Amino acid sequence: MTAIPKIECDQEEFYLEKITQRDNELFAHFSEKIVFDQNLTRKMVSFQANKTCRYYRWYKYKEAFSANLVKYLFHSYPVKKGKILDPFSGSGTALFACSSLGYDADGIELLPVGQQIIEANITARYFDKKKIVSVLERWITDKPWNQEGECKDINILNITTGAYNNATCQKIKRYLNDIKCEDTEAAKMLLFSLLCILESVSYTRKDGQYLRWDYRAYRENGNSSFDKGEIASFDRAICKKLTEIKDDICLSGYTDSLFSVLQPDICDGDIHLVKGSCLETLPKLEDELYSAIITSPPYCNRYDYTRTYALELALLGITEEQLLQLRQTMLSCTVENKEKELLVLNKKWKKSIDICEKQILMMNIFSYLEYKKKRKQLNNNGISRMVRGYFYEMACVIQEIYRVLRKDGYAFMVNDNVRYAGVAISVDLILSSIAEQLGFDVEKILVLPHGKGNSSQQMGKYGRDTLRKCIYIWKKGSYGFAYSFCVV
Repeated sequence: MTAIPKIECDQEEFYLEKITQRDNELFAHFSEKIVFDQNLTRKMVSFQANKTCRYYRWYKYKEAFSANLVKYLFHSYPVKKGKILDPFSGSGTALFACSSLGYDADGIELLPVGQQIIEANITARYFDKKKIVSVLERWITDKPWNQEGECKDINILNITTGAYNNATCQKIKRYLNDIKCEDTEAAKMLLFSLLCILESVSYTRKDGQYLRWDYRAYRENGNSSFDKGEIASFDRAICKKLTEIKDDICLSGYTDSLFSVLQPDICDGDIHLVKGSCLETLPKLEDELYSAIITSPPYCNRYDYTRTYALELALLGITEEQLLQLRQTMLSCTVENKEKELLVLNKKWKKSIDICEKQILMMNIFSYLEYKKKRKQLNNNGISRMVRGYFYEMACVIQEIYRVLRKDGYAFMVNDNVRYAGVAISVDLILSSIAEQLGFDVEKILVLPHGKGNSSQQMGKYGRDTLRKCIYIWKKGSYGFAYSFCVV
C-alpha cells in the first residue's frame, strides 16, 4: 500500500494540487471529445427559448431546456425510431418535443407540480379541444371567482404562510371551489392555469435555492428589503393565462419550432408519465427498451425544488410531512438530503458504487470538502454529504440508463459543473468517466460557448471564473467494457 504523505505545511494546497492534477488528467483523456458548439446558446439550453412556443410557454419552469434543443440533438445524431425516456421529466419538454418528431415518449417525474404540467399539456394536446376551449371561454367571460358563494380552503405550508393578500387569497379559494363543478379534463386545465399564475400574484419570487419574499409581505421572522415590483391582480393574471391557453389550443398547425417544417407528415407519438422517483422506477423497466434517453437531472447546486415550488405544492395539497418526504426522495441536490441506502433499493448497483469508490478525482474532492468541513470553512456542513450523494446516485442512474437503452442508442444529458469552497467540480468529466466504465462510448461533451459564473456567495472571493455548461452525448455500443482510467 502506498504510504500517505505527511502533510506538515499547507494541507489545503496539497488537496488542491491533487484535485487539479487528476482533473487535468481526466480532461486530457476526454480532450478530443470536448467540443465547443457555437449552435448551443444559453437561451436554447434553458426555458428562455420556450417562451414564444405555444403549449411550452404556459408555465415558466425555469429548470427546463427548450424544445428546440431536443430537436437540434435529434437532427444531429442518428436516433433510431422507437421509444424515448426522460427519467427527470420536469415540465415534460423532452416528452412533447420527441412526440412531435414521431417518437413514443415515457417520462418519470417525482414533483407533483411537474406531473400537473405534463398532464395538463397531454389534456390540451390530445383530448377534446373544442370542449376545453368552451370552458375556458366561459370562465374568462363569467369570472366565477368574483361571484358570491361557497369557498374552498387552500392548503398552507409553513414556508407559504402570508404569500397572498387577503383579496387574492379569497379569489383563489372561490376559484378552487368552482373548479369542482367542471368535468375532469376541464377541471385539470383550470387548476393548471391557476398554478401558472401563483408566483405573479404572490409576494414571492423564485430565486434559485429558495423563495424570495417582497418587503410588503407580513412575515413573523422579520421584514425583507426585496422589492418584487408590481404584483399582478388575480383577475388580470388569471384571465391573461386562460386566454393564452385558449388561443394556443385554437391555433391550427404545429408551428412552434423551426424544425417542424423538416418532417411535416409525422404523427405525434404517445406520451406516458410515471409518477415517482427515477431511483425507484428505473430498476423496474425492461432491458433495452428505449432508442434514446434525453434528460437534465437536478444539478449539484443546492437548489431545493420543494422550496422554490412551495406555492404550487401547497395548492396541490402537499402536507408538511409529504414535503419532507419529497425532499428526501429526490436526487441528492440539496444540503438537507440524507444518505440513501442505494443497495437496499437495488443490490445490482454495487457495480456503480464500486466504480465511485475507485474514482480518484471524486475521492480527492470528497476529502477536500470533508477537510473544509472540519475547519468550519463550508457555508453549510451538508455540502460534503450532498456532493457525495449526488455522484453515487447519478452513477446508479447511469447504470440503469445503460441497461434500458438499446444497442447503438444515445443518451443525451444536460448538466452544469459546480464550485464549492473554491474548487471547480468537473461534473461533466466525472459522470462521463463513470458512464464510460459502465459501458458507454463517450461520443462528445458539447460545451456552451459561454460558461457559467460563480455564485453570488463565491464571486467576491473567487472572481468570475466560468464553469462549463455541457451536454453529454453517450452511445451504447454493441458490447460493454470496464475502463480502468484513473480508478485504481
